[in-house]
Amino acid sequence: MSRRLSPVIPGFGLTLGFSLTYLALIVLIPLGAMFLHASQLTLGQFWSLITGRQVLAALQLSFGTALLAALVNGILGTLLAWVLVRYEFPGRKLIDAMVDLPFALPTAVAGIALTALYAPNGMIGSLFPFKIAYTPIGITLALIFVTLPFVVRTLQPVLADIPKEIEEAATCLGARPWQVFRYVLVPTLLPAWLTGFALAFARGVGEYGSVVFIAGNIPFKTEILPLLIVSKLDQYDYTGATGIGVFMLLVSFVMLLLINILQRRIQPNI
Repeated sequence: MSRRLSPVIPGFGLTLGFSLTYLALIVLIPLGAMFLHASQLTLGQFWSLITGRQVLAALQLSFGTALLAALVNGILGTLLAWVLVRYEFPGRKLIDAMVDLPFALPTAVAGIALTALYAPNGMIGSLFPFKIAYTPIGITLALIFVTLPFVVRTLQPVLADIPKEIEEAATCLGARPWQVFRYVLVPTLLPAWLTGFALAFARGVGEYGSVVFIAGNIPFKTEILPLLIVSKLDQYDYTGATGIGVFMLLVSFVMLLLINILQRRIQPNI
């Protein structure tokens, strides 16, 4: 007579029920309420809303700057993670702790500080012949600041798990440094890099606090999509605000889905 094996996770039914309840309360119910409220718009009204010049300009600005910031952090974050993992130097632990500063610092404080630094009369902004604050450049800088930890913290454990002996063996077999990077490191790092890139991009698209001060909020030029939603709420246009939110959510979901599909396709090649 075979003995019944105990489940790996004690109380699976209870923990699963708690997890689903928590997920519903935090994610599913708020999103469902947003879709329900936006359903008050007819298809014609919804299409007219999302194809308005102001919404399209804000959409292009928000997604364009978030994409650029994620790409920049994909490069700088990879270099920073590599230095923190592979090298020992004075102050390394301090720099490693400072990477998490955007997580601990209130985003509004970060936005005010960046605006003071990069304004035309600021300490850094005054050194440049062109404006940084109140332009898409300033928005991109703010997004780079708040999304850097996502790339660094995603890549650090993967880099730490790559044995140095693999790189040394490839070098002993005649591989050049760029070949070691291309054929040894990139296949291992790419899935984690895509994950960090997707997280940074998703955070950048919905960022508000650190961007609203440095953006300048000029319609059709530096007005981000979250600010447009807040403006709709200030005008008590809750249906319009939720309609823009639904559209923003759908576009973000499609872009993240494409990134996940790409990540799954390259996974078997590792």
